Amino acid sequence: MARRRSSASAPADAELLLPRPPGVIRQFWARHPLFTDIVVAVIGFLIALTTAGPVGTGDADPGAAFHIVSMIIAIAAAASLMLRRRWPLLPYALAVLLQLVMLAYPSAAGSPLLILSMYAVAVYGSSRLCWIAYGVGMGAIAIVGGLGVLVGAVDLQAALNALLAAAVVALVGALVGINIGNRKRYLEAVIDRSRQLVVERDQQAQLAAAGERSRIAREMHDVVSHSLTVIVALSEGAAATSDAARARGAMEAAATTAREALAEMRTMLGVLRDGDLDAPLAPLAPVSPYDVVAAAQRAGYPATLVVTGAADLSDGAQYALGRIVQEGVTNAMRHAPSATGIRVSIEHGADATNVTVRNDRAEPSTAPGGFGLRGIAERTAHIGGTLSAGPDGAGGWELTASIPVTAPTPTSDPGSEDAS
Repeated sequence: MARRRSSASAPADAELLLPRPPGVIRQFWARHPLFTDIVVAVIGFLIALTTAGPVGTGDADPGAAFHIVSMIIAIAAAASLMLRRRWPLLPYALAVLLQLVMLAYPSAAGSPLLILSMYAVAVYGSSRLCWIAYGVGMGAIAIVGGLGVLVGAVDLQAALNALLAAAVVALVGALVGINIGNRKRYLEAVIDRSRQLVVERDQQAQLAAAGERSRIAREMHDVVSHSLTVIVALSEGAAATSDAARARGAMEAAATTAREALAEMRTMLGVLRDGDLDAPLAPLAPVSPYDVVAAAQRAGYPATLVVTGAADLSDGAQYALGRIVQEGVTNAMRHAPSATGIRVSIEHGADATNVTVRNDRAEPSTAPGGFGLRGIAERTAHIGGTLSAGPDGAGGWELTASIPVTAPTPTSDPGSEDAS
C-alpha cells in the first residue's frame, strides 16, 4: 500500500519541484534510512558495552547476575533503536528500564540510550507524546528510587543523582527532538497540502473540460439539428415542386439558413479558440423565437407565434427562451411532418415567462432519445426554471417551460455557464 501511495504521489511530487536536502551528508541519510538506523543502533550498542559492564565504585561487586541482566537490557535497548521510527516508545521504555536497574549500582549506561530514545519519541511520535513519556519515565525513576531509599537498598544521594542525571539528559533529548520533530511535521504538512492542491487543480481541470465538452455538444446539437432540419425540409420541397421560381426560393432559403448556421458555429468555435480568459462562453446574440418560426414557415410548415405581454429578461433567460422554442419547433418539424399546426406561445408574466410549443399529428418514435430535450432541460434548470415535454393526449406533442423573470445565481454546474 505504501508503494502504491508513493507511485500515486510521484507525478504530484514532480510538479512540486521540491528542493533537495542541503548538504551531502544529509542527502545521504535521507536516501538511506535503513543504514542510518543501523549506525544509530551500533552506536547505542557500543555505548551499552562500555558503560553497562562492571563499575569501579569501590563498593562490592554486584555480581555476575546483575551484569548479565544489565547488559541484556542495554543491548536490547540499543537494538530497539532500529525500530524507533515505527515504535518510538519501545527503545525509550527499555532505556528507562535500564535506568531503573542501574539505580542499585549507579552507572552512566542508561544516559546515552535515554537521550537517543527520548529524541526518537519527539521526532517520530509527537510533542504531546514526548512530554507524557518524559513525565512517566522520570516519575517511575523517582518512585523506584524512593522505594529503594525507604527499604535501604539505595543510597539517598545516589538516587537523587541518578534521577537528576536522567531528568537532564532526557530533557535535552526531548527539547532537541521536539524542535526537529515539529519542523519535520510542519514540512510534511506543507508538502502534503501542496500535493492536495496539485491533485485538486487537476480535478478542477478535468471537471472544467467535461463541462466544456457537454456545453459544446449542447451548442452543436442546437445549431446543427435545427438548421439541418430546416435545410432538409427546404431541399425536399424544392425537389418536389415543378415551379422553378418556388424551387429557387426554397434553395435560397436553404442557403440562407446554412449561412446563418455557419456564422453561429464560427462565433461559438471562435470563442473556444480565443485566448482571452474573459471571453464569453456562449454566442453573443440570443436566438430569436421570431427567426425560428420564420425559418419553419419558409420550410413550408404551418408554424405560428403568439407573444403576450412583455418582460425584461436577462441575457441567460433570453438565450434559454430562444433555444427552447428552437428545440420545440425542430422536434415538431422532424417528428410531425404532416402536422397541420405548430403553435408557439410565449406569455410574459410578472414573475415568470411561460413558453408552450404544441403540434398535432406527432408520430411515435422508436429511436433512442437524443440530447436536445436534455440540453434545454439543463438550460432551464440552470436559470431556476422548469420544463416538461410529452404527448398532449390528443395525438399531438406539447413542450412547456417556465422561466423566472429574475433568475437566481447559478451554482454547481460548471458545464451550464454557457447561458450566462
